[in-house]
Amino acid sequence: ASSCCSKGVGDSFFRATTFSFGSICLGSLLVAIIHSLRVLVQQARSEQDGILLCCVECLLGCIESIMEYFNKWAYIYVGLYGYSYCEAGKNVMTLFEERGWTTIITDDLIYNTLSLMSLVLGILTGALGLLVADVAKDWFTGIKDLGAFAFFISFFVGLVMSSILLGVIGSSVDTVIVCFAEAPAEFQANHPELSEKMRRTWREAYPVASGL
Repeated sequence: ASSCCSKGVGDSFFRATTFSFGSICLGSLLVAIIHSLRVLVQQARSEQDGILLCCVECLLGCIESIMEYFNKWAYIYVGLYGYSYCEAGKNVMTLFEERGWTTIITDDLIYNTLSLMSLVLGILTGALGLLVADVAKDWFTGIKDLGAFAFFISFFVGLVMSSILLGVIGSSVDTVIVCFAEAPAEFQANHPELSEKMRRTWREAYPVASGL
């Protein structure tokens, strides 16, 4: 893709929202089932705690985290090539193993950075809500502890909205990593300056594992 509005990007979006949408739903369904089982175990622990239920809850939590991590990469292949869910996950993990990039994807800190940014934006939104509540007190009559109420409502709204928007950036970064691993020559041909910059930076950060 030579631009964000190229035919390749449009085809991937169309494929992910039509023909391959079932594969995406399957991945989400599996995570939802595991999460539901985990909630049931938590409820059972609240009624009768025990070492067995504790181990089951811990195991389900680990499986849920693994599935969410697996889905993140599998969805990219589903959108790019229209693979089935299982085939997409297998192919993308095989790609990283062949490239020697398992260390790179494990050390991916982009989501930690985006989470911190979401938290900061939530706090700023909360402060803005607090300021509005202080300036326009007449608009919020009958609310006890107006400052705390305005801050937490604004904070929650800002945190959720920024998490959704920044999540798109995180998914975009993951897609760039997969596309770069899959077709570095095409990336070099379409975006030579970005390709050289990425190669140089990755060699500095991962001189052995970069595979470049």
